[in-house]
Amino acid sequence: MSRSIRALAAAAAALFLVSACNSAADGTGNGKGAEPGAAVRGVTADAIRVGGIVSMTTASGYSKKDTDLGARARYLRANAEGGVNGRKIEYLGAEDDGQDPGRNMAAARKLVQQDKVFAVAPMSSVTFSGSAFLEQSKVPTFGWGTLPSFCGPEYLYGFNGCLVPMPGGTLNQTWPEGLLKVLGGGKGKTVALIANDSDAGKFGIRTFSQGFSTAGFKVTYAKPSVPATAVPSDWSAYTKDILRSNGGKAPDAVVSVMQTPNNIGLFTALKRSGYTGVLSDPTDYDPGLLAQEATRKALDGVHVLLQFQPFESDDPQMARFKADIRKAAGKDVPLNMHMMTGYMSADLFLAIAQKAGRGLTPESFQAAARTFSDTGTLVGDRSEPKGQRESFGCGALVQLRGGRYEVSVPFACHPPVPFK
Repeated sequence: MSRSIRALAAAAAALFLVSACNSAADGTGNGKGAEPGAAVRGVTADAIRVGGIVSMTTASGYSKKDTDLGARARYLRANAEGGVNGRKIEYLGAEDDGQDPGRNMAAARKLVQQDKVFAVAPMSSVTFSGSAFLEQSKVPTFGWGTLPSFCGPEYLYGFNGCLVPMPGGTLNQTWPEGLLKVLGGGKGKTVALIANDSDAGKFGIRTFSQGFSTAGFKVTYAKPSVPATAVPSDWSAYTKDILRSNGGKAPDAVVSVMQTPNNIGLFTALKRSGYTGVLSDPTDYDPGLLAQEATRKALDGVHVLLQFQPFESDDPQMARFKADIRKAAGKDVPLNMHMMTGYMSADLFLAIAQKAGRGLTPESFQAAARTFSDTGTLVGDRSEPKGQRESFGCGALVQLRGGRYEVSVPFACHPPVPFK
């Protein structure tokens, strides 16, 4: 964690102590909150203003735009049920950061300084340059905790916890434990890990290397070697290294910590090279990808990591999620994990805001978060501030087979392991 983020976290922690004292004084457990008539950014007598930041357009063509739809669906239901402690959610929609650090920062500043939002939910991008600004501005922010920014700062929350912790935190073992089941169990299975040459890619390689090793895998290749700005036209250099990484032989599994365009290129090249082992990634659970034959063929057989209940689940909450998405979209639409990211980011924000009570301020929100927990959600049991140090520990694997997704490892929770 950078020195500046540590300082911000310490400052936020001090504010929490003051808030906790106020909470004890009034006996509510949530702090006094705003005094009548007091001005709180983004909060009026009858509304809470919320915005989002999402990579809707990117240079590679990859889009997370449906994250906005997922959030909108959850807020629509909240408002239909009466809002949060008598206030409706005024959702402004998501700013498009184009997966560009400069635009991410600009979006954060616009939402706070111009739009005067109380919270940012969702934030879904591979870049989060606006994180320190949002933390300093005391803006509760919710998104997919795949970036270090969601691990440590007081006002930033991963909807399924912190997935890339600092030393002293813990690692989610869903992926390695799931792939061991796919491979038939046993120690000594081999795996190659590959990611983009970016901060997120480097950190992903570091964390997953340790997680797979702890589960008993022998990691034969672990490199953030693929350019982050453009999809390679020739994958031969990467496949050659991977297929010889296991003492001149191919590993049992190849795990890609990259987005769909890169995965399509890599997996196609591996298959053409004759690779018959297990392929896996964390991003390609999207029925929309099945529309094109080439994409369907490239991803056939791939096991995709999920950190929420699969859409194929018969859980009543999944039925409600599908109904909410249908209502927000105005029609039946193919479901994807971006919708779930937006939906569950909004859901966690709403749950903590409800606990904070009518006197909603950044400080009362944080005080409520400090003792927040619930159970049985689409991402498992949730608890804060645990979720700012480690993941909620649950997930599943689905496999694309014959043009449809099937659950290959059911949703389950695994004990986390220490990250060193």
